[in-house]
Amino acid sequence: MLYRRLGTSGLQLSALSFGAWVTFGRQVGRGEARDLLALAHDRGVNFFDNAETYNNGVAEQLMGDVLADLRFPRDSYCVSSKVFFGAVEQPLPTQRGLSRKHVTEACHQALQRLRVDYLDLYFCHRPDPDTPIAETVAAMDTLVRQGKVLYWGTSEWPAEAIHEAHRIARENHLYAPVMEQPQYNLLHRERVEVEYAPLYEAYGMGTTIWSPLASGLLSGKYNDGVPADSRLAQPGYEWLRESVLGHGDERLGKVRALQPIAAELGTSLAQLAIAWCLLNPHVSTVMLGASKREQLAQNLDALELLPRLDASVAQRIRRAVEAG
Repeated sequence: MLYRRLGTSGLQLSALSFGAWVTFGRQVGRGEARDLLALAHDRGVNFFDNAETYNNGVAEQLMGDVLADLRFPRDSYCVSSKVFFGAVEQPLPTQRGLSRKHVTEACHQALQRLRVDYLDLYFCHRPDPDTPIAETVAAMDTLVRQGKVLYWGTSEWPAEAIHEAHRIARENHLYAPVMEQPQYNLLHRERVEVEYAPLYEAYGMGTTIWSPLASGLLSGKYNDGVPADSRLAQPGYEWLRESVLGHGDERLGKVRALQPIAAELGTSLAQLAIAWCLLNPHVSTVMLGASKREQLAQNLDALELLPRLDASVAQRIRRAVEAG
């Protein structure tokens, strides 16, 4: 396993990590979750990502139960949660958002579900237009000083709001956000590569990027339709299917244009897409999602491809996507 610092912090995360979004508690039960986390940890993965809203807290509870079953040393892994959407259907105003009340209570609830004494990483899952940024920064600072959170950050915040959070933290001697969790892949690049560019040098922020395969699109498995056993074919995922496939054939054309490059390298499209994300030095870790042990093992093998993605190959990949 390759390890990278979380921005300029001292925390080193595995370059490939594992997340529970849309799988734990739905496609993945306790037995499968145990196999997946055991494999990941055995392969050197030291970061497991979660959120209060994933299956309304069930994903965190399942991950906590499995971590307790497996008895990994607590100092051998990092675990995260994210706060904003709430953990119940139709949440009341005090059960969602980034108010001091919900940020604090959501942290305590995540600690209980995950069966840990502290969260290594705690993210503000989206910006909250109804809460002053200063209130959220102060709430996170309190949790850090209490030892309940080690590092806090944002997810899909506009750069302007992140700048404001840092200004508030600096002027009031509070702990500032250390990381952002944005979507990043060959089909979704602008925010990480352009909008956030000033953040890396100004504040030393790291990124824990999600959806490196564009919800499976970059694996090539949807090139000829939606397989019956795939996530997009499952009841309740109609919204995700529309998000992934609701762009006509444009994005599928880009995926197909990458196939000859993957074939020439003797690798899969999925491994190519995952390894490509790590070419960006500002990517601290690429979060993988998987419902099957074989799928996770293959995706973890993407690290073996990384040394072969030199400048010329990277340029070919970029041109293929831009022309596809």
